[in-house]
Amino acid sequence: MRFGLFMPPFNSPPTQNPTTSLQRNIETIQLLDRLGYDEVWVGEHHSAATEIIADPLTFLAHVGPQTRHIKLGTGVVSIPYHNPLWIADRAILVDHLTRGRLMLGVGPGSLPTDAAMIGLEPEQLRPALAEDLDVLVRLLTTEEPVSVKTDRYELVEARCQLAPYQDPCFEMAVAATASPTGPRLAGKYGMGMLSVGATTEMGFDALALHWDVLEAEAAAAGQTTDRSRWRLMGPMHIAETREQAVEDIRYGFDAFVDYTQKTLALPPVRIPGDTFEERLAWIDESGWGVVGTPDDAIAQIQRLVDQSAGGFGCYILLQHDWANWQATQRSFELFARHVMPVFQPSQKRLLAAEAWARSKHSELDAKNGAAIQAATDRYAQEKAAQQPAGAGQA
Repeated sequence: MRFGLFMPPFNSPPTQNPTTSLQRNIETIQLLDRLGYDEVWVGEHHSAATEIIADPLTFLAHVGPQTRHIKLGTGVVSIPYHNPLWIADRAILVDHLTRGRLMLGVGPGSLPTDAAMIGLEPEQLRPALAEDLDVLVRLLTTEEPVSVKTDRYELVEARCQLAPYQDPCFEMAVAATASPTGPRLAGKYGMGMLSVGATTEMGFDALALHWDVLEAEAAAAGQTTDRSRWRLMGPMHIAETREQAVEDIRYGFDAFVDYTQKTLALPPVRIPGDTFEERLAWIDESGWGVVGTPDDAIAQIQRLVDQSAGGFGCYILLQHDWANWQATQRSFELFARHVMPVFQPSQKRLLAAEAWARSKHSELDAKNGAAIQAATDRYAQEKAAQQPAGAGQA
């Protein structure tokens, strides 16, 4: 299993300095790169004062030279807001600039306030995503000119002058929350799926169904499916103890909840409760997130593996400002040290090597002790043999 981060980003409350918030987002990705996380997905938003990255492709082009290994994904580009030709061109450019580390995540757009500013209603977005994704795929994967006219844009013999750096194209993934739109499109085009609502009540219940939908659409379109390209997202904050984790999130958890209740017009991501204690209890009871220890994080991921009815390829943490920067860094470090290895092959080999060494401990410990003593005795005998006759006598 791979591991990563989904960064909308939730920089709350909006009274923070936005420049330093953006710098902290960059430093978060640099930290994950050093800790061995596999990928990060960065969102596109234009309103509501908390998710403040307007163009994830620009942001990732900036982050690319400041990281070494981590894959960089858009999570997501809101396709209905743009002309598909410009999305394709910008994505190809970033793929070249990052030497093939780009992943392109797409979706309908999550903030209704974004869509409202350009005259789009929520019911238009998912049909527009389906229409525009077909155009985008043709632009990225073929050399044939594309001509199309919709009520939002027109293309006249359009084509991309550059091919992607990754051959034949960078990985693409479609966001899925609760509706079947995401898995249908992912299956139709043979793409990955970003289950960003995997731990919500509706999203968790729909996990296995979503994969069934994806497989059925893929079969109908002659595409292959690959669970390694299925990513599940959920929020966590962990510390050495449950008590410490709870104390950590008193810093910013209430501000995050207030955003979901009063600003973010997105029903699947809405935490109920009026007090810190009520809201924390809902997190625990609903299973939406984890506030606890590495063991709690392991149990949550295993719960998702079981619910997926066959497994998935990557777990992505939801970025948030529940805790201060120091405690947040510690949470990422604990996750990398103690959670990630449980789901990766190296730990099994290490544990097997430890078990083998322990099974040989008594036998080899005695042999090694005897060998050390024998060497000591030989040295003493050699030194004694080198002394002249009568040495040491009065």
